[in-house]
Parts: sequence; C-alpha cells; structure tokens
Amino acid sequence: MSETKVQFWGVRGSIPAPGPLTAGVGGNTSCVELRVGEQIIVLDAGTGIRGLGLSLEREFAGRALELTLLISHTHWDHIQGFPFFKPVYNPENRVHIRGYEGARSPFSAVMLAQMESPYFPVEMKQLPANIDLLELQEFDFAVESCAVKARLLNHPGVCAGYRIETPGGAVVYLPDNEPQVRMREIQKAAGLEVSEDTMVRAQKCDAALIDLMRGARVVIGDSHYTPEEYPKHVGWGHSDAETVTRLAMEAGVEELYLFHHHPEHDDQQVASKTMHCQQVAEGSGLRVEAAVEGLSVVF
Repeated sequence: MSETKVQFWGVRGSIPAPGPLTAGVGGNTSCVELRVGEQIIVLDAGTGIRGLGLSLEREFAGRALELTLLISHTHWDHIQGFPFFKPVYNPENRVHIRGYEGARSPFSAVMLAQMESPYFPVEMKQLPANIDLLELQEFDFAVESCAVKARLLNHPGVCAGYRIETPGGAVVYLPDNEPQVRMREIQKAAGLEVSEDTMVRAQKCDAALIDLMRGARVVIGDSHYTPEEYPKHVGWGHSDAETVTRLAMEAGVEELYLFHHHPEHDDQQVASKTMHCQQVAEGSGLRVEAAVEGLSVVF
C-alpha cells in the first residue's frame, strides 16, 4: 500500500503574520502538500508554497517534476505565493493547476491577473514550465490514482473544499468555511429574524459538510476564531475552532488539524485554542492538533 504524507507549509489565514510571537506555529498563508506514493498534490498556493518550491527543487535536482495544484478559491491568501513557486520556472516541470470559477471572474482570469503588470514582473505565459491551467466543471473527479470529491463551502465568493481518497484513508481540506447552523443560531440570539426554512437549509448544509468529512483519516479545518471571538464576526465566512471540532466528532473523523489561524493569534493563543478543542473532543476518539508549519502526518 502506498504511503500517504500530509505536510503543512502555510497554516495562517488572511495575511502573512511573521515575527517572534508566531514563529512556533508559522506565519505563512495556506499551503498543504499531499504525497500519495510518488504522486504530489498541493492544496492552495499561499505564501507557504514558496518554501515547498525550494524543498522540491532540492529533492528533484536534475529530474523532471510533475504535480497538481488544487486551489480552493482565489482570495489572495490562497494564491499570493504562486509567483514565487520555483518549480514553475523550470522548463522540465509540469504543473497542473485546477480550481473553480470565481464569483465574478473565470478561474484562469484571476490566476493570470495577479501576474500581470503592475502587480508582478513575470506574466504567466512567460513561465518556462509546462503549465496546464484548467477550470473545473465537475465536483467529482480524479487526480491520477486519487478520487476527489469537491463541495462548495460557506465563504464569500466561491470556495471549494476537497475530499481526496488515498490508500490510507481520506484527507479532507476545508480551509475557509462558516458552519451554517452555528451562524444562524448566533443571528437568532442577536434578535435577527431567522425563518424555519432558513434553519432547515442551514441544517442541510451542515449535514452535507459532515458527510464530506465522514470517516476521514485527516481533516484540515478552518478554525480562524475562538468561540468567544466568533459572534462578532458572523457572516465573515470562517469557523470557530470548537464548532469545527464538534462537526468532526459527529463525522467520525480520526484526526482534525486546526487550520487558517487568525493573523493576530500568537503561538500561545493557538495552543490555548487547541487545548480547549482537545478537551471538547476528549473520549470521542477524535484527535485534535494545531496545524503547524513543517508538521508532517504520515499514514
């Protein structure tokens, strides 16, 4: 059976947050590497993809590299590292980029635009690597040997989560998502009118999210806020750590990695958030850890 490896290269949300207070967890934005045997799948191209590129360049020195980059959505913290990804400057390499149409622009248009003048000195068409840029039309597809199921998440614009089947179990990537039942409960508690139909739709959306996570070996889940912070940010498109933990428990997930850490959360705050979620999950069979730059999970 092929070995599966998940490695975190960028775990921060919204904007890079470097500095001594965040050095333990890391300050780079979203990027996760998934290895299934010899196959390489990269999830998002935040600033963390720069370090991944340097590592791949050392590993594949003198050899051609082929990988697939799955983009969840085109907010800057998920694509801003792509122009600094060294493998795309090697003509021997082949990079397949996949994602969905944005709220107002085609996927390819957004990816191309951030590399146009005056934003960047090298245009996408000038990159030496063999780049295959494709807008996905289906929500069930395959990346080589891995079956992939994508579902739209509750986040401003268009954002997809991915479930990738590997021989060792499913890896589910949910970088930016606001669970809907919790959102509606907070709105109702604040005195806003929430109809019965709206709540039923919210329950169906959360049920679909649980189904996407069902029995997964690893879930990488948006935990941008603490439970105390979340009520002030309802509708912003992000979860609090406790809510995603409870959903993962209901889905029978083995391991949850809290991800997309708030840029203002230092190492101590991330540790505190993680400890709280571990207490919530105690006795459920769910293991909860913080996603940290450099952390590898092998199974």
